[in-house]
Amino acid sequence: MIEIEVQNETHQTQDRIRFAAVPRIGEGIRLREPDGMWASYDVLDVWYQKAEFGDVWMPYLHVRMTPGEAAAAGGDYAAEYDDGFASLHGGH
Repeated sequence: MIEIEVQNETHQTQDRIRFAAVPRIGEGIRLREPDGMWASYDVLDVWYQKAEFGDVWMPYLHVRMTPGEAAAAGGDYAAEYDDGFASLHGGH
C-alpha cells in the first residue's frame, strides 16, 4: 500500500489515504464526503516531493469533485462547475 496525501480542492482539505497504485491525472476516484456519503472526484494533478527522511519521494494528489457529482450534490461548489462545464460545451 502507498500512502498518498490528497489535497481536496472542493472542500479545501488534506488527508492521507492508502492506495494500491498511484492514480493518474484524469482518473476518477471515490472519496468519503464530510457527511459520510461517497462521491466521485477527478485527479487534477499528481506530483512527488522528497520526504524529510532518506532518499524517498512521496506522492501527492490534487482532486476536485466530478462536475456531475457536484451538480447532484448542490451546495456552494455546484455553481462553480455549472459555468465551467457549460463553456466546454458551447454554452448549452
